[in-house]
Amino acid sequence: MTTLLDLPAPAGLHAAARIVAAPGAGGRTVLPVLEGDGPFALRRLRSHAGAAHVCLVGAMSAPLGGDRLALTAVVEDTAALRFTTTAATLALPGRTGAPAAYDVRLAVGEDATLHWLPEPLISARGSDLAQTVRVDLAASARLVLREEQVLGRAGEPTGRLTTRLTVRRAGRLLFDQELAFGPRVPGWDGGAVLGGHRAVGQLLVVDPAFAARPAEPRLLGPTAAVAPLAGPAAVVSAVAPDALALRKLLDSAASRLNAVLQPV
Repeated sequence: MTTLLDLPAPAGLHAAARIVAAPGAGGRTVLPVLEGDGPFALRRLRSHAGAAHVCLVGAMSAPLGGDRLALTAVVEDTAALRFTTTAATLALPGRTGAPAAYDVRLAVGEDATLHWLPEPLISARGSDLAQTVRVDLAASARLVLREEQVLGRAGEPTGRLTTRLTVRRAGRLLFDQELAFGPRVPGWDGGAVLGGHRAVGQLLVVDPAFAARPAEPRLLGPTAAVAPLAGPAAVVSAVAPDALALRKLLDSAASRLNAVLQPV
């Protein structure tokens, strides 16, 4: 799969970050690699029940048009990692008009657990961002992944935003979804897509326990639904008028799926 990161680099910031979570003594998870540059300021927070907690603190405005950002996280066998951010990611226009690229790659080993829970991505007026998230899971890995996109700040139209989430489990494709919004995207704001809403998100839960007891498909009000996947997983898709309403929908869905948003 070709992304903007594979194309010739336009003028802009190039920055990368890498996290490695590994099993340590006494059942705790340690962080032998925690490094980032540019806007990626990674902080260790207090662990809970053996799970490591990494928080991304935005050190500068990014992504701007032309920026190329990459974030990689590896959770080794039997380790557990919770990832959060202190604030929303704000996509802004750059000086050249070039699009920005943000590539996230996650790998989770056998009997390992990853809670990937960043704050929303906001597409500001005039911005142009392509974000890709690629996840590789071992057969016994567990994943709780939340994605939220907010189209425009208060009172402004959205920029152009394309997101793609691809998840493979034991080498086989489990989930592959691409969304596109904003200028030059046909029908994105119509009744078949957002219907006038300005926040969209999903919660993906992968757990071997679903193999014996799959999630039941159901509506969660008029703008959210739970759908089981062809594997031990379920996805919640939702749209809402704003980020707060979207978060409430996804948190409610997490409770129904018994997805633990706090490390256990």
